[in-house]
Amino acid sequence: MIKLGIAGACGKMGRRIFELASFDKDIEVTLALEKKGTPLIGKELGKLKVSSNSDGLFLVDCLIDFTVPEATEVNLDYVARYKRALVLGTTGLSADQIKKVEEIAQVVPVVFSPNFSVGVNSLFKLLPQISTSLGPDYNIEIVEAHHKSKKDSPSGTARKMGQILAEVTKKEIPVHAIRLGDIVGDHTVIFCGNSERIELKHQAHSRDPFAFGALRAAKWVVGKPAGIYSMQDVLK
Repeated sequence: MIKLGIAGACGKMGRRIFELASFDKDIEVTLALEKKGTPLIGKELGKLKVSSNSDGLFLVDCLIDFTVPEATEVNLDYVARYKRALVLGTTGLSADQIKKVEEIAQVVPVVFSPNFSVGVNSLFKLLPQISTSLGPDYNIEIVEAHHKSKKDSPSGTARKMGQILAEVTKKEIPVHAIRLGDIVGDHTVIFCGNSERIELKHQAHSRDPFAFGALRAAKWVVGKPAGIYSMQDVLK
């Protein structure tokens, strides 16, 4: 059984990870972490009290972090201090913050991915094959849609899709972002040729695919050597 910490445990994503982890016989959640000033600090979440003390990381084997760049940057320091594994799903990190993740990964194992859904990662794997088969006569664009509160635009998933396709086509792939209502996450890759169009679409109906993927990554990464791993590594 692994001992798990969840950063941003009172947020929508963090709370769902907490709920699903509570039903997993291989996981014990030992730290529910939130930033200082959060009204729920000291309140009970399940059988745990929500804490703002990052030193609580000494209680865990792995931290799952789906927060915001500023909070993640602080959490990275504590992960390194206590040499705990990290599952990192925060998007919108700056170049300097990504460099810090890479530095931390020299001393601890980190699963770093813009999307932890098994479906999306299967799509990542398919994109180069389809693009190569279709050839240069097909134009490619990406459309992504998320809820109106999502801060980063375009999404980390859409940027990753664009990077994968750019490596194959040697062209920049246009990405269009939509922010409306309570959309959990839609991603569509459009291949358009003469007189035909192919669309590959992934729609998340809830946050569960990301939460289940993060928990799978946490169970996988504990005990691994230091380094940066992707969700593709987890799925292998």
